[in-house]
Amino acid sequence: MHLVFASSLVPCGAPESGFEIANAAIIDGLERAGATVSHIGFQWPGSSLAAPDRTRSLGELDVKTDTASASQKLAWLGKAVAGGLPFASAKLRVLDDTGFRAALDAIGAHDAVIINGVGLAGAFEKVLTEKPYFYVAHNVEHQSAAEAARQANSPVERFMYRREARHLRALEDRLVAGARHVWTLTQEDRATLGLNVSERASVLPLVTPLSAAAMPAGQRVPAFDAGMIGTWTWTPNRIGLEWFLQEVMPHLPEQLTIAIAGALPAGFPQRDKRVTFLGRVVDAKQFIRQCRIVTLTARAGTGVQLKTIEALEMGLPAVATPSSLRGIADVPANVRTADTGRAFAEVLTKQIVDHRTGSMTDLDAGAFRDTQIAGMDAAIGEALGAFRPGH
Repeated sequence: MHLVFASSLVPCGAPESGFEIANAAIIDGLERAGATVSHIGFQWPGSSLAAPDRTRSLGELDVKTDTASASQKLAWLGKAVAGGLPFASAKLRVLDDTGFRAALDAIGAHDAVIINGVGLAGAFEKVLTEKPYFYVAHNVEHQSAAEAARQANSPVERFMYRREARHLRALEDRLVAGARHVWTLTQEDRATLGLNVSERASVLPLVTPLSAAAMPAGQRVPAFDAGMIGTWTWTPNRIGLEWFLQEVMPHLPEQLTIAIAGALPAGFPQRDKRVTFLGRVVDAKQFIRQCRIVTLTARAGTGVQLKTIEALEMGLPAVATPSSLRGIADVPANVRTADTGRAFAEVLTKQIVDHRTGSMTDLDAGAFRDTQIAGMDAAIGEALGAFRPGH
């Protein structure tokens, strides 16, 4: 079976962001099921294609909103309004349907399209839905946009996110209605999309991709008591970071050290001497291994937290909010859950003390990864097995 994986970003080098890591893992799963996978989408400026013989690049494109100029943001907004598109899709609308169809046709004969998320689908919906397609819902995007609207700091920002939520909901409804099968990353998202009892939908348990599965070698030497990593410019992640700084930190002992890695919003203030902001780190796994306890602080958004998956696959002790464990059926024994700032601080402090004294240890997490892979393979295998090309 030949499938075209249609995504805003095609594989380029080692996956870094949560979106790229999830994509690589899903592609691994499709190939384990026996499918031949080709790719169509954009690539980051200056990047090299990971599979050039199986990839149709639509060109280099930088669509990061947080680093774009004001004029670029206005241009994207104008294109979104004029075309009746979600803002996220308008950024990708740099060629017309004729050009996109020619690029898709150049891949050659294929049995179905995997529509990976809403970005590219919103930009070229007509072309991508002309043939049989499967839809991968990484998140319930309209729900995330509505949540961002509630957190907005200005009327203009609030209007933008509300508009985005309306357009995304309509787009997601259409994609779900026309898909041969829908894969969500959590049971909650499946229910939100109205597919809780549908045979056309299933949940994909995620793992890190095979290319990134190897763990760093050597004994752990903690440099920080606790740490977290993420792209904090993304609104759902930033909500979790703010919650940790405002609701958890006041209840932690003064002598603890906390490290936070990942891109921050411009002008984000240093508020506490116990917290070190490291910015983007070269090796995320090596950084996490330098933290006694991993803190997983999601309070918003949908879908799966890829940083949670990585930490659990490494067998590291963690303290997590319930939202951070979305999509995780079997939580390892060295992971604790807390949902209020005070409770989170109490559990985190105990975990740190226990790790210092040796009563809280890392685990061999091979069983966790094996369970996740088995669940993914079952969900993909059943969906592809039920699909009859040409019908």
